[in-house]
Order: sequence, then C-alpha cells, then structure tokens
Amino acid sequence: MTDIRGLAAVLDEAARTVRAVPQPGQGYDVAAAYRVQEELLRLRMERGDRLSGVKLGFTSEGKRRQMGVHDVIFGRVPESSAILDGSYADISCYIHPRVEPEVVYLIGHRIATVADALAPGAVAAVAPGIEIIDSRYENFRFSLPDVIADNTSAAGYVVGPWRPYDPARWNLGVVFEVDGRPVQTGSTGAILGDPRRAVVEAARLAAAHGVVLEPGWILLAGAATPAEPLTPGAHVRVEVQHLGSVSFTAAQAPSDVVGGQS
Repeated sequence: MTDIRGLAAVLDEAARTVRAVPQPGQGYDVAAAYRVQEELLRLRMERGDRLSGVKLGFTSEGKRRQMGVHDVIFGRVPESSAILDGSYADISCYIHPRVEPEVVYLIGHRIATVADALAPGAVAAVAPGIEIIDSRYENFRFSLPDVIADNTSAAGYVVGPWRPYDPARWNLGVVFEVDGRPVQTGSTGAILGDPRRAVVEAARLAAAHGVVLEPGWILLAGAATPAEPLTPGAHVRVEVQHLGSVSFTAAQAPSDVVGGQS
C-alpha cells in the first residue's frame, strides 16, 4: 500500500529545503499519485497558501509519446507561486528550474462538469503566460505517477495582460526568448491540437478528482514549445500572436528581487 502522507511529506520537504530527492522506491498507480498530490497541496494550504487555479501537463502529443502515456495530467496552481509580469523572481528557491511558454485562460464561471466547460462564458479572458517547472526528483527524472504526485512539477507562473477571449483565434504563433534571443518558436496549436480543448480536459480531470474550477481561477493550458533551463540573471520573454507579451528576469537571491515574486 502506498504511504500517501509519507510521500507527500517527502516532496513537501524537498520543495521547502530546495533539495532533490530520489524517485520513490515503492510502486504506485496514477490514482494513488493523485491522492499524494492532494495531500501535498493540503500541507501547503495548512501553511496559509491558497489555490489560484489549475494546470495541465503532457498536452503535447510528442511529449506524451516520449513519456509513453496516452492522457494529459492535471495539477493545482498555488497562489504563492505567482510572479508579476515584468518583475524579478527569486530562483534560489528552485532546484533545477525550466521555463516554457503558456496560454492562460481566466475561468469565467463555476465549472464542475464538462458541460459547464462547454457553456458560454466558461473562459472570461485569455493571456500569454510563462510557467516555471521544477521537478523535486533528482536529475529531473520521474515516472508518470511520480510527476503527478509532485503536482506536475509546478513551481511558478507569470501571466501577461488579459485580452478578450476570441475562440476563433487559437492557432497563434509563439516566440520564446531568453536574453533577447529566440530559443523556441511554435504555435498554440501544439496544445492538444487546439488550446480550447484544455478547458474541457481540465474540467474532465478536475471532476474526476473532486475539484471545481472557480470563477477567477486561472488555467495554464499547456506548453506551446519545449522547455528551456532557467539560469540566474536570465531575462525570459514570450510573445503570443494577437495576445501580446509577458516576461520576467531570474534573480539569484531574495535581496535582488525588486517588486517581484508574490
């Protein structure tokens, strides 16, 4: 039997001490992994954190093939992991961070079922975003249950300016820059073939695990390109066609952060 509380405590300690841990020796399935994730978030909420939304992982068909999985995965987004657009962010609290460009949706009404996700007004607005992912496992290596238990490697996120949601605009060009140099280009169409599907997938997975998407929450719909390592001092910028740009600069220590991480 999987030690749900024990594994969650190990992952929580790894994040708080910024020290990677080995992959769990015990075998466990996806259902147990989501229970570990729930317990991990409960520990954070007990310390005063709150949820600001949800996120999806493995939204790229190529990445699913690479990992040998056939479904997207679901994680929770803590409020404390928000970083202000254009600010400095302390990255000394991460183990081996990576960054990737995102499409971010603002949830418009309560979504408890897939039918709710398909109703008008489910998405109130859309924005360009950046996600910082940071596995708590050594060498950024994990199985599918491992990464689910680790809350899908969620570590930080930046949201750009909100724009009116136009469902006709979904296949948008993406330019991902580090220090002013394009490192990846792609399209939001890489997100589930159409990022609008992310709302339905999030609703499906949330309902399966007893989570309701609340108005005002964000949904990180998935990465539009592969991730890149995040190094101290790096300036990261993402531009999404028709949506605008979002950026932040990676600081090494809290003293370097000016109006930065919330």
